[in-house]
Amino acid sequence: MGPFTAIVVQPAGTRATRTTSVYILDNRHFFLRALTFFCPHHWTYTNSAPNVATMIRYTLKRLLSLILSLAVASLVIFFVIEVAPGDPASFMLGLNAQPDTVAALRTELGLDQSKFARYASWVTGMLSGDFGTSYTYRTPVAGMITDRLWVSLPLALYALILSTLIAFPAGIYAAARRGKTGDMAVMGATQLGVAVPNFWFAMMLVLIFAINLRWFNAGGFAGWDKGIWAGLHSLTLPAISLALPQAAILARVMRSALLDILGEDFMRTARAKGLSRRQALWRHGLRNALIPVLTIIGLQFSFLLAGAIIIEQVFYLPGLGRLVFQAISARDLIVVESVVMLLVFAVITVNFLVDLAYALVDPRLRSRT
Repeated sequence: MGPFTAIVVQPAGTRATRTTSVYILDNRHFFLRALTFFCPHHWTYTNSAPNVATMIRYTLKRLLSLILSLAVASLVIFFVIEVAPGDPASFMLGLNAQPDTVAALRTELGLDQSKFARYASWVTGMLSGDFGTSYTYRTPVAGMITDRLWVSLPLALYALILSTLIAFPAGIYAAARRGKTGDMAVMGATQLGVAVPNFWFAMMLVLIFAINLRWFNAGGFAGWDKGIWAGLHSLTLPAISLALPQAAILARVMRSALLDILGEDFMRTARAKGLSRRQALWRHGLRNALIPVLTIIGLQFSFLLAGAIIIEQVFYLPGLGRLVFQAISARDLIVVESVVMLLVFAVITVNFLVDLAYALVDPRLRSRT
């Protein structure tokens, strides 16, 4: 059966030779197995140490998968963007440009090389931290990405923290009051949060808190040089707009996971030992319910980082999403390729870390992969 913990449940005042229920907590499978037999002695419990070698093998396999995914993603991103119609040099010079002028600009930008040569140069540069030079702005792409990342990354983290702070109490509250008025109210609110798009929330928040109450600015970013509070104040409405739909999804997942856990044998054992439903849920149910929740949180962070383009446009935030939108409009291919590749790298890396956290919580995954 593998590593386990043995827990004896014996009524007070009984002898050790009487029928005793022994619950075996299988750490690999995360459920309790009940056995009933005659126990001549008192049982104690032992916790086995984690299998470090298995975890290392699992990590190496996931790391290899990460590298292969990045390689395939770089190929797809580069060649899909390169085959898109439109020539950057012609776009920059306009419709009335002379052919020799266009050819000279293509040579200057390196567009006269073959696609495979440009792909090799692009990948080699990225590995050394050089993302190339923007066709439109004539500045290093790495510097442009860094400036925008200081807006998009805090925004994604801010929204993720808000969604988690909203979803966890809401999901736990709904699970603890299954079928009651509180549960139905939370489920109704989450259904509304899932159905309504985040840009609608953004416009309503601007209308209420920026135009009517004047608590926040309708758009723009104050900058971190004016202080952390000024920067967070500028990101509050966009973060709430992004967080509300994600909080609705996370709350529903948390409720569903907790309700599944409440029906397990070890939860009934906790109740039989005198714990109330709420105490058993907080002490024993919440940790086991985190397995699917961790996966959703990782996916949500990836979405918040890569999918905030609409919110950044609504609030005029100088983030990565708005940079991609402007680069697409200007046919600045090197910027589009580099930003999209960076976002893909962030998504794959976050999923890799979530997989590791998942394996730590649920050791069954180590032996399955």
